[in-house]
Parts: sequence; C-alpha cells; structure tokens
Amino acid sequence: MLLYFLKRIFLGVVIVVIAVSLLYAMIHLVPGDPVKTILGPRASPEIQAQIREKMGLNDPLPLQIVKFLGNVATGDLGEDVFKRKSVNTIVFEQLPHTIYLVLAGIGWALLIGIPLGCFAAVYQNSVMDRVVGILSVSCIAIPTFLVAIYSVLLFAVTLKWLPAIGAGDGSLLSYVRHLILPAFAVGLGWVGYLARLIRASMLEIMGESHVRNARAFGLKERTIVFKYVLRLAVLPTITLIGMGIGILLSSAVFVEIVFARPGIGRLIYDAVTSRNYPVVMGSVLVTTVLFVVSTTLADLINAMIDPRLRTRD
Repeated sequence: MLLYFLKRIFLGVVIVVIAVSLLYAMIHLVPGDPVKTILGPRASPEIQAQIREKMGLNDPLPLQIVKFLGNVATGDLGEDVFKRKSVNTIVFEQLPHTIYLVLAGIGWALLIGIPLGCFAAVYQNSVMDRVVGILSVSCIAIPTFLVAIYSVLLFAVTLKWLPAIGAGDGSLLSYVRHLILPAFAVGLGWVGYLARLIRASMLEIMGESHVRNARAFGLKERTIVFKYVLRLAVLPTITLIGMGIGILLSSAVFVEIVFARPGIGRLIYDAVTSRNYPVVMGSVLVTTVLFVVSTTLADLINAMIDPRLRTRD
C-alpha cells in the first residue's frame, strides 16, 4: 500500500509541474504586451521596463517557469501587480467560497443520484427505470451555465424564493441561502452521471456468481442489494467523484460569474482579463493541486476498498 501511495504522489507532482508549465507558456503566448495592459499606453518606457523586470518578463520563458516553480516550492506564489498584495493571501481568501460550492454541489448530487441509480437497477426495464433514464440524460445534457441562468430567472426573479447575487451578509443562514442556487446549478448534471453509473455498475454485479449464490441461499433481496451489490458498485463512483470535484472547479467559473459570487473561478476570470499573471498562475496552481489531490484520494480509497487495484501497478 505504501508503494502504491508513493507512486500516486509522484504522479500527482509530475502532473502539476507539467500542467503549470504548459499554462505558463500558453499565457505568455497570448498576443499583446502585458505591461502596457497593466500600466496603460501612456506609461513611460522607464516605468514599463521597471515593471517588466519586476515581473521577470525579460528572462527566457523556460527560466521564468523554473523560477516560478522554485518560488512555489518555498510557498511564495508572487505578488499582485495592481494591489501589491501577496497572491497567497488573495487566492486563499477566495478559495473557501469555491470549495463550499463544489462540496455542496457534489453532495446533493450524491444524495439524489445514488438512490436513483440503485432504484433503476433494482427495477430494471420497468416504467420507473425508463423515467429515471430520461431524467438522467436530461440532467447531463443541460449545460451548467444554462441551469445557472434559468434558475436565477425562475427561483430568484419570478418566484423570489432565493437570493441570486453575492454570498450573503456574513451570517451562516444567509450564506447557505445564497449557496443553494449555485450548488443546484453545478450539481444537476452530476445527478445524471451518478445515476447512470450506479445503475450500470449494479446491473453488472447483479449478474455475478456470488450474487446468484446469495439468492440460492435464500438471502433477502434487500440484503443482497445493499450488502453485496451496492458496496461494489460504489467503487467506480468514488473515482468519478474524485474527477468530478476537479471538473466542478472549472464549472465554478461560469456559476460564480452568473451569481456574482466570490471564489477562485471569478478570481481567475478577472485576473485573465486584466493580464494579472501572478494571480492567474497562483490561482491555476492551487486549482490544479486540488484536482490532483481529489483524484489521488479517490484512487487511494479505491485501493483500500479493493486490494486488487494495488497489484495492477
């Protein structure tokens, strides 16, 4: 298990380094001078040269990447070129809002998707199975940004049940009320994914020999479903959840813009439009690490539940 853990950690570090290096190169290939964008066209050449030197833009691109990764290793993500504020402080002020949004979105999707998939598998080929299948595909097919826009129009503008903008006035109740619609928008598609995956996994396992043996020994169907089938069917779901958390981080960009919420997605969007390189790189680095951590934890949990996975590597 220790060797498997070390392999996953090493692979995660490699993925982070490659992803950050590629993104760093892509950002610097965008047309236009970032210094002129920051200072404006009337800035003197001396000031432009000073800012360019401070941002390290005079160095070759590979050297810039190496310096950035070296600073990251010491815990320094740089400094905001506009506010003269540490990127660490800016990013970690916004990060909790996005984490709460992602956890709320994937949480309610699990509570709805897993029971739906289990129900559809138990009552295979029934009318309810077909209804669940149609609902699942519909949830998957609707883009997140459309769900966000129409949920605002329906629940906030028309019905006036929930607030649409911001993150509340500071109280816990207000924060939760402002979180409901964004979490609904990012989690709706995952209800469909989870329901379809659970159904397919359970149907495959229900045809295995150990399930037939359990029925032959006279065990109750409920015991077979929950103790012998659902437990194994959840394994691929854990992997999907690990990937889903990372994917929801990208979905949060649209949702945080639509709902005018603070968060890492909104921070990246604002930083990209203003060519604020240090904030862009710091934000993307943190989200990349979160994606790798979530997928690695999913792999480790799967390996702990199913020892066969550890012997394949």
